[in-house]
Formats: sequence, C-alpha cells, structure tokens
Amino acid sequence: MSRGFVLGKFMPPHAGHMELCETAAASCDELTVLVCWLPDDPIPGEMRLSWMKELFPRARVIGHDAVVPQLPEDDPDFWEIWKGIVKTAHPEQIDYVFAGELYGQRLAQEVGAKFIPVGGRIMGEDQSGLGGVSASAIRNDPLGQWQWLPGPVRKSACQTICLHGVESTGKTMLGEKLSRHFGTSVVPEYGRIYCELNGTELTSDELLHIGATQAAMTAAAAPWSSGRLIIDTDALMTAAWHEMMLGEGRAELTQFPPADLYLLLDPDVPWVDDGTRIYGEDETRQRFAKIAEDVLIRAGVPYRKISGTSWAAREEAAIRAIEDMPPHRPWG
Repeated sequence: MSRGFVLGKFMPPHAGHMELCETAAASCDELTVLVCWLPDDPIPGEMRLSWMKELFPRARVIGHDAVVPQLPEDDPDFWEIWKGIVKTAHPEQIDYVFAGELYGQRLAQEVGAKFIPVGGRIMGEDQSGLGGVSASAIRNDPLGQWQWLPGPVRKSACQTICLHGVESTGKTMLGEKLSRHFGTSVVPEYGRIYCELNGTELTSDELLHIGATQAAMTAAAAPWSSGRLIIDTDALMTAAWHEMMLGEGRAELTQFPPADLYLLLDPDVPWVDDGTRIYGEDETRQRFAKIAEDVLIRAGVPYRKISGTSWAAREEAAIRAIEDMPPHRPWG
C-alpha cells in the first residue's frame, strides 16, 4: 500500500494543480491533499477545500487554517512546524511527496518520503506547459485565464449577464445575438417552456419551481460557457411575475444567486401575441414593467436599461453595457 501526499493553497485550483494531483493519484494507492489557508487570503479557504473535494473525491482532502509561517525565512523552526502539521494531517508513513516546486524535496526529506517532481518550477526554472499557469494571474483576470480553470472553479468565476424585462421586449432574440457576439452560451427561459407545456395559470409553488429550475440551469451551464454566460431571465424576473400575477411577492425568489449585470429591456417596442403572452394592454404592460424594475432596485443588483425601437440599436447598447462592466473579481 503506497501513500502519497500533496500540499498546496490551490488559490484557485487550476490546470497545473490538476496535472499535479491527477499524476499523484495515479502514482500511489492512497492520496492525501492538504489545503492550507490564512484568514486574509483573497479566496476563502473553505471554498478551496470544497473545490478540491469535488475535484478529487477519491483522495483524502483535508483543510488547515492555522496561522503559521509561510516561508523558511519567516521562522527558524519553519520546517519543524510544517513537519508537525503534515504529521497531524497524515499520521501514517508517507511514501511519496508530489510537488511542482522545489520545496517538495525538503518536505519529503523531513517526513522520510521520496520526492516526485511534477511540472511546475523545479530547479529554479519557470517551465512552460501546465506548470507555468499562474494562480495570481487567474485571480486578476479569470475570464482571460478561463481555459486553465476546472469546472467547479468556473461555476464561481463565470460572469453572468441576465436579460430582464416584460413580455415581447426581445429578450430571447437579443440573448441569441449576444451569445454569438461574445462566443458563449445562453440559458433559455425555463418559465416559457413550462407555460407552453402546462398553461399560464400558475400557482405560487409553480413560480417558485420555475425560479429554482432557472437558477439550477444557470449553475449547470456556467462551466460550459466561455467565461461570460447570457441568461434569458432569472428568478428575479420570476419574482416580478409572482407579484404581477398573484398580487404579492415571494421572498424565496429573491434568495437565488444574482447575475453580475441585468439588462432591463424597455417595453417601447410593439407587443406581439404568440399564444403564451398575457399582458398586452399598454397600461397593464407599463405596470408590469415598473414591477420588474422595482424588483431589481429592491434586490440592489446592477442593471442597465436597454431602450429604443431599433433592434440593432438595442443590440449595440447591450454589447456596450457588457463591455463596460468593471474587471471581473469573483473572489473579491
């Protein structure tokens, strides 16, 4: 029975870490991964621990959150301290220490194991390939480094743009155009699909189901986007529907993760009856539009209004609004 050990911050996990841990898992019978963090790290340690558990379910993934020296020059007892940390996390004899940097050689010596270098920066050389991926570069620009992120990290790093507004304002058409422009995917409106199958007389529980399913579809689609994900409405619009149809709100519909930007489409284009739309009269439509905007205001989410009777102009305004978004910093 061979036992391997990997130590890291994984802030966040990326392709280089995947190469390291997958190599380690394939090279021993049992693998332990120790995820370390400090209170002021830019990505919460518990989040990184959860990611690594999801990525390596067959490994023993353990967290370590004590404030300890990070470099040998920080404390003369640095190696003794870390030897004790490793011993606590892995009381059994370690056969192999896997690492992408030279510290792994000293750590292996301390715990009586064999050092297995995997990619990364060995002997002071900044090698190319997966080991050259920079976690700090990913934190500064996750969209620009999207190709190096595994699925669980992409879920939290994806930048979401939600098309919000009442019926017949071009959300579906605009979503398709934006997805082509930005080379990404679009999450369709589940509520429309549901109503086509079940009718438009909806109960409160049905509306909650629609909002929850839309949120689940968004989370499932995020890893498969190109870093930006277009959503054809979300639970906040379902909250507006709840208020419009039933005369009151439902708090659960405002508890789902919000989008990074909402594009509020103005009802200043003609209403078209397609068989599932309900509120076509001007006064009713305007009242519904006010409810839809009020939902965004109460939720405190960022939004931009998209107006005008020209579909091309609306598309251009939407593209500008997305391109004007501040740099994406999903982890603060």
